[in-house]
Amino acid sequence: MKTARLVSYKDLPKADLVVDAVYEGFGTQLSGEPVSKLLKVGNVGGFRDLGLGEKKKFVVLYTSGENKDWPDQLDVNTGRFTYYATNGNRILKRVFDSLHSDRSEIPPFFVFRKSSTVASSLSVQFKGLAVPGFLGLPSTEDLVAVWKTSNEQRFQNYRAVFTILDVSVITREWLNNLCKGNAFTENMPGVWREWVEKGRYRALTSESTTVVRSQDSQMPDTPDKILILNTVWEHFKEASREFEFFASYLFQMHDQRVIIDEVTHASVDGGRDAIGRYRLGLADDPLYVEFSLEAKCYRPPLMSDQKLNTVGVKEVSRLISRIRYRQFGVLVTTSVIGKRAYEEVRKDRHPIIFFCGKDIADILTKNGFNTSSRVKNMLEDKFPVS
Repeated sequence: MKTARLVSYKDLPKADLVVDAVYEGFGTQLSGEPVSKLLKVGNVGGFRDLGLGEKKKFVVLYTSGENKDWPDQLDVNTGRFTYYATNGNRILKRVFDSLHSDRSEIPPFFVFRKSSTVASSLSVQFKGLAVPGFLGLPSTEDLVAVWKTSNEQRFQNYRAVFTILDVSVITREWLNNLCKGNAFTENMPGVWREWVEKGRYRALTSESTTVVRSQDSQMPDTPDKILILNTVWEHFKEASREFEFFASYLFQMHDQRVIIDEVTHASVDGGRDAIGRYRLGLADDPLYVEFSLEAKCYRPPLMSDQKLNTVGVKEVSRLISRIRYRQFGVLVTTSVIGKRAYEEVRKDRHPIIFFCGKDIADILTKNGFNTSSRVKNMLEDKFPVS
């Protein structure tokens, strides 16, 4: 695995912004926060701008990746970045209005994510230069007001969609130009100029080289998500039939193009817990691809003293044998896929989608079920077990 470039705290004032480089903080006090020293903006908050009045020189979007109510997400395969604004709403509204009228009024956005290091828990990783909107996304969906509830009180924020542009280095020279209020210089990235002048989204995309996920990477990566998965497991551990309905519901929650035709009866399921179709193409001229779904409510390795129950070759082979020509398979488990089974599926290019413990927690969190209590209430309401 390639090690990320590390920029020390003392070198921040003169450093370029390099995609995926980590910029070290100093200690744990806010005075040692790196973004403020790197770009002369504030040292707190997820939305930090430079410039007086409504017209900004540039904006920093900072995400910890840990906010359960507002789960920011970067899809590194497509370059799409979804950001939930807890402040800066007025600036975002103006920016997205300009997106559909005058792009020259829009400042550059620099995206950073928390990335603690040995030197400092305040260290950050630069994720890229972002612009508002995404190719093919309607203007009614790039900036959406979202209502949520906390402690019985409703509150509203924005969900904003950005594109990370295909530029690997933001030079210090351009950053200096921006600080002086001049974005359009010979130092500006070509993809930025192209977007401003022509509206072309040339996204920073990448193809995943991870063929087989490790068992650790198939499990939740935060305490909140561990509790969410444990809630699912505890609810269904003696109710495998009800888990089949939940697994089908989860797949639909993940993608609205999923249609579940039937959760099959146990005695006549033919090795398939559910069957359905995936819709492709236009809404008024769709193409459907059939799939078979298997659901395995196995014990997840949430505690060190718990015995791990993995989905192995036998279970995966059973699903593969049920897939006919031009179909694909879906396997949903509260646990993990064993290494050998995972490797055989990917090596032989079987059309199987795996949803493991981490995926279950991520999908639930993204859809607003971001605490164990909310998940528990939803399960008891929609999937009651005796």
